[in-house]
Amino acid sequence: MTDMSCRTKSGLAILAIALAACAQANVVLNGASEAPPVNTSASGSGAITVWTDGTLNGSITTYGVAGTAAHLHTGAAGKNGPVAVPMVKNGDDGWSIPHGARLTDAQFQSYKNGELYVNVHSAANKAGEIRGQLKPW
Repeated sequence: MTDMSCRTKSGLAILAIALAACAQANVVLNGASEAPPVNTSASGSGAITVWTDGTLNGSITTYGVAGTAAHLHTGAAGKNGPVAVPMVKNGDDGWSIPHGARLTDAQFQSYKNGELYVNVHSAANKAGEIRGQLKPW
């Protein structure tokens, strides 16, 4: 085997390990996913990356809502739960995970069980106007 072939295979193995260490969850937010459902034309979408050590990064963009707060919460679909990670507002319609945010072991287990969601609150719907469940990897 050539030196180049060995380096290529080693690089691919390292890349495969790195990709296995995280998963990007695409999330779609709407009022129908709220608990209880909210009648709204607002929506949102984004991607959150969850690493196996619980580290997070990512962002969402909202449409048709003046969001007052956004959070990751623990909770199964159809049920409300406590805030896991507050998000930071970026401009009029964007929210991002703060640098260095990390899930606790219990929150990470909730994510693996499909019990982690993004919720955007508004003045009209203080408990949440749009919501999207993160799909575990």
